Amino acid sequence: MKFLKLLVHICVILSLTVITQVGGIVWLLSVFVSKKMKTKKRYTFPLLYLVFNLLVVPPIAKIFGREKLPIFSSELKPRNIAYPLLFRNYVTPELSNLLITSAADLKPSNISITYLDANFPFFNGFPLLPHLSHNDGKKIDISFQYLDNKGMPTNKKPSISGYGVYVNSTNQTSEKCKYKGYWQYDFPKYLSFGKINELTLDEKSTRTLVLEFVNNSNTQKIFIEPYLKQQLQLQNYSKIRFHGCQAVRHDDHIHLQIK
Repeated sequence: MKFLKLLVHICVILSLTVITQVGGIVWLLSVFVSKKMKTKKRYTFPLLYLVFNLLVVPPIAKIFGREKLPIFSSELKPRNIAYPLLFRNYVTPELSNLLITSAADLKPSNISITYLDANFPFFNGFPLLPHLSHNDGKKIDISFQYLDNKGMPTNKKPSISGYGVYVNSTNQTSEKCKYKGYWQYDFPKYLSFGKINELTLDEKSTRTLVLEFVNNSNTQKIFIEPYLKQQLQLQNYSKIRFHGCQAVRHDDHIHLQIK
């Protein structure tokens, strides 16, 4: 029985570490506190987790060169509360400044920036799965802009997570990559966690959003699907690149990366 309990703890710690980076440590601490105070982990863990999320991690992250992105700002916000709760909304000060400045510049155009996965708060090289490169605070995924069924701009997104609902589910690049055996290329469709809105791409606003990032001198590269680069008339911008078949498709979000 003791071995089984130990195995469960190890699995929980590993899972929380992979998903949140910090959760495994919080779980260990909650086990210790629960034994000392003779309380149940279902009470201590959520409380300690929130304390770490709101009070402990943000100041320590600054030592590692990471900042927590805004949560409740109307101009720059996460797709949903899961991203900050899972410690996946940390970036370098340079990227934070780029996003905050861009959000202010876009406000007169009624465009707000909705971010998805960014980075964990600590250590360069620590993987933020399932991403290949979100491990140094310099990368972030941004949602497209959309129109509702009346053709009006909306801040709604097509899926719960912000991933997995493609502008064009079948296109030349995706078919080519899948034909070459890159099975993971289409994987984001399994990460949507449900399609909740029938929306269409707002090409004008999405182009404006992309160009805002392109025109920032600190931007190194932006990933979107090649057909979208052409569709949005962005062919002449060298910072906008194809990410390759070894990654996943980018016609459900924008990948932004700074120098």
